[in-house]
Amino acid sequence: MKAVIGHRLFWPAAVLVVMLLANVVVTPGFFSIQVRNGHLYGSLIDILLLGSPLMLVALGMTVVIATGGIDLSVGAVVAISGALACYLISGQEDQGAVSGVLVAVALALVLSAVLGFWNGLFVARVGIQPIIATLILMVAGRGVAQLITSGKNINVNSPPYKLIGGGYWLTLPFAVIVVAVVVALTGLAVRRTALGMLLEAIGGNAEASRLVGIRSRRLIVLAYTFCGLCAGIAGLMISSNIATADGNNAGLWMELDAILAVVIGGTALTGGRFTLAGTVLGALVIQTLSTTIYTTGIPPQVTLVFKAVVVAIVCLIQSPAFRAKVFRRRARPAAPPPASPAAADVEVNA
Repeated sequence: MKAVIGHRLFWPAAVLVVMLLANVVVTPGFFSIQVRNGHLYGSLIDILLLGSPLMLVALGMTVVIATGGIDLSVGAVVAISGALACYLISGQEDQGAVSGVLVAVALALVLSAVLGFWNGLFVARVGIQPIIATLILMVAGRGVAQLITSGKNINVNSPPYKLIGGGYWLTLPFAVIVVAVVVALTGLAVRRTALGMLLEAIGGNAEASRLVGIRSRRLIVLAYTFCGLCAGIAGLMISSNIATADGNNAGLWMELDAILAVVIGGTALTGGRFTLAGTVLGALVIQTLSTTIYTTGIPPQVTLVFKAVVVAIVCLIQSPAFRAKVFRRRARPAAPPPASPAAADVEVNA
């Protein structure tokens, strides 16, 4: 039992189960899944679908944090990716043409990877602190997205593009399948090769890693490029799901939710050891929390406060130091009664 409780994934999974059970109390049919027109529908499917973009962004954020960095620009990259794809598709005569959609998607992903590469150069080559280097793109990138859309929303009517974020394949949401493939490939890359160990070594001590022969700068650039690519895919999902590119609100504050998902999943912000499964659980916890807020009818004016309180409680529960202090106080044994003077004399004479 101690081994189970001490596992790094136990508490995120426990919190997720508690939230799901709380939704069942409020909505009795919360766990029901139905098949309509060959597609799966239900609250659980909605959580997976709506949480897919956050899972991708948090996945890239995990790799960056493992190197001891941070990326605050992922929300802006989400907006840029969706804006560019919708802009290119809206300019086509036939928005339903698969070839045109593929070109738009490819260009959006290339630009997202280039933006991540740009962040990596600033951090690894120029030597700027990650929080400052990515803050530059966080501010400027939102303006770039609005320049692409000319400050207005761009609506598209493209069934092939709709498939990315709002379509279904093999009865499942296509976005969920994309996330599963990306997570699986990333897991194979970092756990079945030396890449994961090298990233953790860089996060532990980048300079020491460089001195022992690890090309830490290249790996840091690779991590930021991967993070930008994940954010670009998430941007395509968000914009295609609503068939609209919103350069102002798409991905807004998404970087904070991604960082929370990584922390809830058990990865330390100081870098080093990381867990992809924990990040996925953390993203599901955050999306389930958002769903709980809507299903329970919590007033909008207190939504952010409620979310902050729940996240704080989750982080405290996960903290080994906090749990040790709480349980130590409860399990502290009572002090033995002082020995009587007569008993003390008997012990001395003996």
